Amino acid sequence: MPRVHNPNVMVGYETSDDAGVYRLSAECALVQTVDFFTPIVDDPYTFGAIAAANALSDVYAMGGTPITALSICAWPAKESIEDLQAIFRGGADKIHEAGCVVLGGHSINDEEIKFGYSVTGTVHPERVLTNAGARPGDVLVLTKPIGTGVIATALKRGLAGDEHVQASIASMLRLNRGSAEAIADLDVKGCTDVTGFGLLGHARELAVASDVTLEISALAIQFLPGALEYAQAGAIPGGQRNNEEFVRESVSVDSEIAAELLALMYDPQTSGGLLIAIAERDLGQLLVRQPDAFPIGRVVPKGGNPIHVVSRQVF
Repeated sequence: MPRVHNPNVMVGYETSDDAGVYRLSAECALVQTVDFFTPIVDDPYTFGAIAAANALSDVYAMGGTPITALSICAWPAKESIEDLQAIFRGGADKIHEAGCVVLGGHSINDEEIKFGYSVTGTVHPERVLTNAGARPGDVLVLTKPIGTGVIATALKRGLAGDEHVQASIASMLRLNRGSAEAIADLDVKGCTDVTGFGLLGHARELAVASDVTLEISALAIQFLPGALEYAQAGAIPGGQRNNEEFVRESVSVDSEIAAELLALMYDPQTSGGLLIAIAERDLGQLLVRQPDAFPIGRVVPKGGNPIHVVSRQVF
């Protein structure tokens, strides 16, 4: 794509950020994003809600507040209209939970179901969070456990227990709104959400844009219940392999780290958590506000590969 030259474009696509940001005034900027995908669960209502949470997440990752959304739907004519209506209801309910409104949308006839949203939000120009904001000395914090891709693959293969599927669904349904609000007044400049490129893919974007190296402790990462077991059983999604192929040259890995742990770090996530680079002095306050969040590493001066996965604690 040609580079955009406009003084009001605060964040474009050059830094692989989660959304674009356009300054309207000294007090307000627009945050804009779009995301849609094929069903990750069988229940139509739940799929719609997850798709909405996933699309909203990009606005939260930029430090913004979502205000409006437009639905995007590809629907095969042979499929049930009742299922389509359930998808729209699930999405609308989740959008409304975020304090956002659906203004309309667009649908087309297609051979495969796809659904999602284009979301617009607002942010103060001085509070924009980007991939380019991580600073040496910052602590890396993740706000959700990972493993949704592996669990979805295990479900398709008939391996996944219902309790593990339900835990994964609950995680995907949880908005990143609380995490965004928790860091709004803290010393955070770098942030992204962990979605289709997996933890290491999105961490690489953060490291490259910020011109730093990220040390990530494999011991500190939390996984969804059952995810490690299913990874050991070989329930690895195709997207995981694509992520690893694209990112691995940017990643150095301690030899002691088990293959299944590393596989999960490449696992594509749906509606994953925020990966936050926060000043160490504010870490305690964040963990009080978000008890489910957990530190996974540190930002260090650039040296060697953008990502170093280590087998020790680094904080």
